[in-house]
Amino acid sequence: MATRADGVRLTVYSRNYCHLCEEMIAGLRQLQAGFHFELEIVDVDSVAELERRYGEKVPVLVCGSDEICLYRLETQVVTEYLAKIC
Repeated sequence: MATRADGVRLTVYSRNYCHLCEEMIAGLRQLQAGFHFELEIVDVDSVAELERRYGEKVPVLVCGSDEICLYRLETQVVTEYLAKIC
């Protein structure tokens, strides 16, 4: 049974042609089967400020001001985070 996390939006700061970004996004899409959350994908190269802030530090998964994981999806960390805010 899926857990409700209505109104929760996770944001992945990523860039095109980044295999780590693609892996994180694919893993998050799988997690959506168990947790209901919006997934926003932001290309850091599309906004100069984001490109300066994140540089090569992608992908980054955030929820609001909380940085959840960096470079690789830490499924257990994300699952525990979502369970707390449901």
